[in-house]
Amino acid sequence: MPSFLDDLPEVFVSRTEISALVNQAVRQGKIRKLGTRLYTKKMNADPEEIVKRNWYFLLKDYYPDALIADRTALENKPAEDGSVFIISSKKRETKLPGIIFKPRAGPETIATDKPFLGDVRLSSMPRAYLENMRISRARKGTASRTLSKAEIEERLDRIIRQGGEEAINEIRDEARRIAPRLELEEEYKKLEEIIGSLLSTREAEMKSDVGQARKKGTPYDPQRLDMFLKLFEALNNTAPSRRSADSMSDKTKTNLSFFEAYFSNFIEGTKFEIDEAVDIVFDGKIPNDRPEDAHDVLGTFRVVSDYEAMAELPKNIDDFFRLLKTRHGAFMELRPDKNPGQFKIKRNQAGMTQFVAPDMVEGTLEKGFEVYQGLSAPLHRAIFMMFLVSEVHPFTDGNGRAARIMMNAELVAAREQKIIIPTIYRSNYLSGLKALTHSSLTDPLIRILDFAQKYTQSIDWSNFESARQQLTETNAFMDPAQADEQGVRLKIWEG
Repeated sequence: MPSFLDDLPEVFVSRTEISALVNQAVRQGKIRKLGTRLYTKKMNADPEEIVKRNWYFLLKDYYPDALIADRTALENKPAEDGSVFIISSKKRETKLPGIIFKPRAGPETIATDKPFLGDVRLSSMPRAYLENMRISRARKGTASRTLSKAEIEERLDRIIRQGGEEAINEIRDEARRIAPRLELEEEYKKLEEIIGSLLSTREAEMKSDVGQARKKGTPYDPQRLDMFLKLFEALNNTAPSRRSADSMSDKTKTNLSFFEAYFSNFIEGTKFEIDEAVDIVFDGKIPNDRPEDAHDVLGTFRVVSDYEAMAELPKNIDDFFRLLKTRHGAFMELRPDKNPGQFKIKRNQAGMTQFVAPDMVEGTLEKGFEVYQGLSAPLHRAIFMMFLVSEVHPFTDGNGRAARIMMNAELVAAREQKIIIPTIYRSNYLSGLKALTHSSLTDPLIRILDFAQKYTQSIDWSNFESARQQLTETNAFMDPAQADEQGVRLKIWEG
């Protein structure tokens, strides 16, 4: 038989018209009381978890005229202590498991405030920033009503990173328009001072690291810095493998460098048959129909086969920029439209991944370089360097090759084995990058590159044709999609 409970959500606020039925259901053990007029049909679930995931829906029942305001309007979630800050005609706080609704008096809603559940509204972003410019202090163990100046700077900096000056100026212009109506003119002056300083047109003191960096003209991407720190921590907690390449002959180095260049370009879509690549690299035969592609392979080979130049590592940030730009300029020489050796001037992306904005390239590389300097094991430094360059994507094109060149330079300098990424291993390599970029998972990339180095060392590079045969027998040249269909994997050479 249908019950009135069937139409109610997992947690609900009792009303006069159903209060008798609710009391009866409590006595029958069908529901339980969690707080003032608050009940749930979940008899064993944690009350705080239930309330926290439903606070949006509950707010309208306790404060039908609520305007979500102050820090809650920017964070869109309860504060750490469970506080939800609102403007309402009701003055009394409501304490529920895990949540405290904290009303205050304030200006009524205006047209730009957003409709929300029921008659509840959400402060517009410009209004929320104005409200958060008011100083508030937290009592012991409780959250402050407004964000700190450093937190506001970080949020405004994120808007600039994601939407540029146009996006931040829209907020500033709207805040200027509504400030008199909300009697927040002084707060607007403070907000305008911060925005102007982030855009280098004012000189306000910055409290946050990102704000100070942007003011100095070296803004960086803090989300990327978080990734770099995660990778640094994971590498420091991983026992480093050491695979010596100290006794390699010049011929061995040349053969390995050929396949390194061949595979590195193949990953990026520059595809030649092996014999065509041999003609290009060793015989100087440039195909008339693909001179730029041919030079990509030849240029990469020239960079990676020069072990003396590859052994130079950056001692400081200026060295880092110089080496990165010089190596990129060498293999991208015949791509003038890609600005070889120059950092990008337009944002780039691959699939769903948007890379670091042009104005933050140098600052983000510099922050990453500071972290890199704390690593000592060559393989760890190589992995970190590769991810740093790949994740920032500092150039218009050729970023993958630049990242792998910088990676192998670390290994050459330490006289350890290089890392090649065979064609069949392309998907593994890219999935390792994506796992860290999108999910903050460090283990896949570390494991994939460690195996790739182990694989590289298993091949005997001293003879070109025998190395080619070993690569074939270990499935190195196989298309990754075809290999997945057939269940074929890259194998260590054990011949």
